[in-house]
Amino acid sequence: MKCVVCHSSDIVMRRVNEQVTRGEDLILVPVEVLVCNNCGERYYDRRTMQRLDEIEDAIGAGRAPLERVGEVFRLSGELVPA
Repeated sequence: MKCVVCHSSDIVMRRVNEQVTRGEDLILVPVEVLVCNNCGERYYDRRTMQRLDEIEDAIGAGRAPLERVGEVFRLSGELVPA
C-alpha cells in the first residue's frame, strides 16, 4: 500500500486518538488505524468508521461512559507586557 498523499510505503497500524466534538467539548476516542509514518495520513477501514458512528450516536444520546481528563483554556485577551 502507498500513501495517497505523499506516496510513501511506510504505513503502519497505530493506536491514535480520534477527536469527536459535542458542542464545545472535545472527546478523544482511541482507535487502531493505518497511519503513514511520513506524512501522518490516516486510513480507516469500514469497521472502524462504523464504530466511530456508533460512538458518536452514544455520545449524543448520553450513553457513552466519559471521563474528564483535563481542562481546555482559551486566551481571553491581549498579553500583559513583561
